Amino acid sequence: MLKNLYPLYPYGKLDVQSEAILQEIAKSNGKPLASMTPKEARECFLENSWLGAPDKSIQIKNIYIDNSDSNIPLRIYTPEGEAPFPILLFFHGGGFVLGTLDEFDSFCTFLASGANCIVVSVGYRLAPENKHPAAVEDAQTALNWIAVNASKIQGDVSRIAVAGDSAGANLAAVASLIARDKSFPTLLCQILICPWLNLSSTETNSYKYFGNGLWLSTTNIHWYRNHYLKNDDQAKTYLASPLLAKKLSGLPFTLIITAEYDVLRDEGESYANRLEEESVVVKYTNYKGMLHDFVMLPGIFNKAKEAINEICSTLRMIFKN
Repeated sequence: MLKNLYPLYPYGKLDVQSEAILQEIAKSNGKPLASMTPKEARECFLENSWLGAPDKSIQIKNIYIDNSDSNIPLRIYTPEGEAPFPILLFFHGGGFVLGTLDEFDSFCTFLASGANCIVVSVGYRLAPENKHPAAVEDAQTALNWIAVNASKIQGDVSRIAVAGDSAGANLAAVASLIARDKSFPTLLCQILICPWLNLSSTETNSYKYFGNGLWLSTTNIHWYRNHYLKNDDQAKTYLASPLLAKKLSGLPFTLIITAEYDVLRDEGESYANRLEEESVVVKYTNYKGMLHDFVMLPGIFNKAKEAINEICSTLRMIFKN
């Protein structure tokens, strides 16, 4: 048993399934992320069995759109039913270094089916080959393309939302801020799952409590951050750290989901509090006993299914209005 795994955190209790996967990791004695190259880390990022089987009723199409420096792959998930559909633009996690469209296939089919919407997953450029702000530029390009070309993918331009997990939630939050500032496009909702919102600091209680754990550690955060950013000054801008934005008013309805046992938990809660203080309608849910980014892994976490249901019901409510 992994007793006293988080000795500085006396308040909660790990979910049984969270403890089980941590025990599995402890027994594996695998190579630490911080000692891996990006190539090595990409090869063992996510176990396929953790992701759950995709919803095969969803039609999947791959396209590419032009950015100034590259072609951005988009994967479009279309549910059964009558078009036009609302559109959810999704940015995957992986610390800006890891993650592929394939690895997030199942999750995107769950959203497309459960929310009865088109999901567009963005294959943004990864670091360290493409450092900040390359991913932000790709996120903005993808969102603008969707707004202009919604009808070409059977979508409804009046019903667009953005979502992401972890580093992808960072991109979703930044894209929302840019869209607000440019007054284009109009977004109905942003969904931020275990979001990484402040790259400038690890000085929160959740880092203190969980930073030495076996899942997402402070050391891992530094590994991702050092690969993503060109320099420390970039972390102090809202384009890398949306929690540092001067104002959050004028943003769309926001759903923030955090995990209790996650170094990023306090950032998500702080963002929710700031949004509420600045008169943005926000719903904040902290899933007890859970680990970072559990929502992506319904193959091992029952509470992932609960969170996916919460996301889908929220989207259905927003898209209906």
